[in-house]
Amino acid sequence: MTFNCSRSGVLGTLMLLCVPHSGWADSSVTLSPVVVTADHAAHSVSTEADPRQARQPLPASDAGDFLKGVPGFAAIRSGGTNGDPVLRGMMGSRLNLLVDGGQIIGACPGRMDSPSSYLSPETYDHFEVVKGPQTVVWGPTGSAGTVLFERRTERFQAPGQRGRLILQGGSHGRGGAMVDVATGSESGYLRAIGQYDRADDYRDGNGDRVPSRWMKWNGDLLFGLTPDADTLIELGVGAGDGEARYAGRGMDGSKFERRSATLRVQRAFYGGALETLDARLYYHSAYHVMDNFSLRQPSGMAMEMPLERQTWGGRLQSQWRWGEQQLTAGVDAQQSNHEERTGHGWQQDAGFTQAGVFAEHRWPLAERHALVSGARLDWVRVKDYRDSIGGGHGGGMNHPNPTADQHRQRELPSAFLRYELELDAGRLVYAGLGHAQRMPDYWELFSPDAGPAGSVNAFSGLGPEKTTQLDVGVQWQQGDWRSWVAAYAGYIEDFVLFTSHQMGGMRHVQVSAVDADVAGAETGLAWQWHPHWSVDVALAYARGRQRHGGGALPQMPPLDGRLGLQYEREQWSAGLLWRAVAAQHRVAPMQGNVVGQDFGRSAGFGTLAVNGAYRFDESLTLSAGVDNVLDKAYSEHLNKAGSAGFGYPADTRINEPGRQYWVKVDLRF
Repeated sequence: MTFNCSRSGVLGTLMLLCVPHSGWADSSVTLSPVVVTADHAAHSVSTEADPRQARQPLPASDAGDFLKGVPGFAAIRSGGTNGDPVLRGMMGSRLNLLVDGGQIIGACPGRMDSPSSYLSPETYDHFEVVKGPQTVVWGPTGSAGTVLFERRTERFQAPGQRGRLILQGGSHGRGGAMVDVATGSESGYLRAIGQYDRADDYRDGNGDRVPSRWMKWNGDLLFGLTPDADTLIELGVGAGDGEARYAGRGMDGSKFERRSATLRVQRAFYGGALETLDARLYYHSAYHVMDNFSLRQPSGMAMEMPLERQTWGGRLQSQWRWGEQQLTAGVDAQQSNHEERTGHGWQQDAGFTQAGVFAEHRWPLAERHALVSGARLDWVRVKDYRDSIGGGHGGGMNHPNPTADQHRQRELPSAFLRYELELDAGRLVYAGLGHAQRMPDYWELFSPDAGPAGSVNAFSGLGPEKTTQLDVGVQWQQGDWRSWVAAYAGYIEDFVLFTSHQMGGMRHVQVSAVDADVAGAETGLAWQWHPHWSVDVALAYARGRQRHGGGALPQMPPLDGRLGLQYEREQWSAGLLWRAVAAQHRVAPMQGNVVGQDFGRSAGFGTLAVNGAYRFDESLTLSAGVDNVLDKAYSEHLNKAGSAGFGYPADTRINEPGRQYWVKVDLRF
């Protein structure tokens, strides 16, 4: 199903509003017609949101697009979709992204298929992010933060059915649908979720076409047993696929095939210290194919590279309470293998094994005072299965791998201690010190052409990255005012840094470990200054410095500010969003990560967007908007250089879309 605002697509979508709906079941949830423009802190270090709520800019194509609405997040852009999310300048496995308690890990050596590219936010019920090393419950530890997408199926109190249908369309061929239906009774349920989304190449503010066409689909089936009010047994299976062409890469993604299976058992207890047990098993397979001919005209010899990453694991978590004290404790484990298909068939090149034990404790010290602490220990083992390694990103001969069949094994501790003071019902102050250690991931150990100076390769030369960070914050709410500030300062020992060199016409990537300082803050203010009018402001700033030489840490997003103005009256609302981004002059040319590198300073920009929404009843809501109203030509600082295969000069940033329209219909039944 596709819609196009420039032709008949929107008219077809709007005609759905004329369909009689007197037979639809009433929902117990009253939908807000407001279009979300930013997500704000809900607790001391966390943010929660409804991923299905209409939001601006244009409805998210994947989890990376969705996360950009949370202050502190950005994305390394390369076209229309599958940007790699960045939190406070940190990306990759520093950001722990989990779906229903498990990880989906991409297969491309250059992260063309970042884990977020396999997630459609609207197929999940709940989203939460914890910033900084301020939780140890979800392993492996994310030193920059933890992101959770979860499905939470509401139990049936009596036999019946319910569902939700979301239709959306927009400029540049954007169109899609999501359907979520469930049937069940007190003893269990069957739930089916399906999603399809697509877009054509967009045009930037100059009217130039940017290669960015993409398509995605996902389908998931959940079967739950609820034999009593305190027990849940749920089995889930899912699949998905898609394609995307990239203005910022020499190859495109012709396949993003996902296969998933999950098993969850939850049990609540009463009358003792043990409150709940939650056991989960999961399996995720990411089969990815990149080529230079299916979505573009090849500029040379046709090439194709099939890859696969299979990940399976599980976790057991318990909740305990003694008086006012609360304890969360458990274990988790994961096995992940990476393979690529060559002329000799499928060959495994890497294997990762992780097992961890954790405990997190909340201890009320006195009235309004609390101490939250946590600790975990991970055992990590990585094996190098490669018989030979390549001679550079631009080509070159393979040569024997000096670390073939060798393994690395480490014990990695993580811990945090946070003090929280609730001054009154609307004011909270907190300060937390956290330490997290992580093993370099697949892209850091296996993708670079060379390891640190004096090492035979990255696999042998890189050690664990160690982050120690102080997080402080204030939340304040009184009357019509609400504000919050979250600031941090940290030291990263053995920060994994990529540096590119040109050697003999080929790009050569070397990885090294440096010590770095990071600091920054996010802040927000909301004011309901009139019964129908409200204003919302959010700012985010991140800064990084390499200790040796004092140079900038690369891939740091610039100061980013958002101002939202909203009018809401009874069943309808209207709003605008002005986003202003400062120029970024602190750069580290030719340095970065496996996805992007700094290739110069960037200019600041500002964009304006408008939106509106109307709630016909508790079942049906229509929302629409215009992004980049002034049709401005601009590009984000975190960006891939345009591909020469599409005619981009070297080190040319990819422009974002110009003016575009979108409409969304949300129906509950």
